Amino acid sequence: MYGFLKKSKAAVKDTMKIQETDETNPWGDSLETVLSQKSGRSAFRDFLKLEFCEENLEFWLACKEYRSFDCLEERTQIAASIYEEFIREGSPKQVNLDSYTRETIRQSLEEPGSSCFAMAERKIFILMENCSFPRFTETEPYKLFLNSISKQRDLKKKRMAMRIKSPVEDFKVNPLLLVSKD
Repeated sequence: MYGFLKKSKAAVKDTMKIQETDETNPWGDSLETVLSQKSGRSAFRDFLKLEFCEENLEFWLACKEYRSFDCLEERTQIAASIYEEFIREGSPKQVNLDSYTRETIRQSLEEPGSSCFAMAERKIFILMENCSFPRFTETEPYKLFLNSISKQRDLKKKRMAMRIKSPVEDFKVNPLLLVSKD
């Protein structure tokens, strides 16, 4: 995922804080919902690239993953990498944060806690939610995303209905299994 975050696939899967939700969720009208789904994150990332602000999503995702680290030594190294890549003035993927937030993060880099980036993460989320997301909802990729969710939801309903209509024979008990072995 990110060069500075090296963990085994199993560890990343266990510790990743982004909750994958059921792709059949019918409500794709919030940024939180879109980001909780792999296809939604992908479509939103592609949109942000067109707007030249994909660093916001990259930073937000890096912060989510950062919180999954418990070891102080590991967290210190990763916090420094996130700071250098996204926070420091003039950094390659500098996100739009006020100087107070930048300074607060810089000061916490000695012993960064799991919430080291919480304020910045929230500010960037709000920025994406209020600026980029409303424009994204007007695009064709967003409409395709909603359409795919709707189709998946309909397919899930049909499968559920088919299970309900299954023959009663499937539920009969084998009388031989009821004999006790006393």
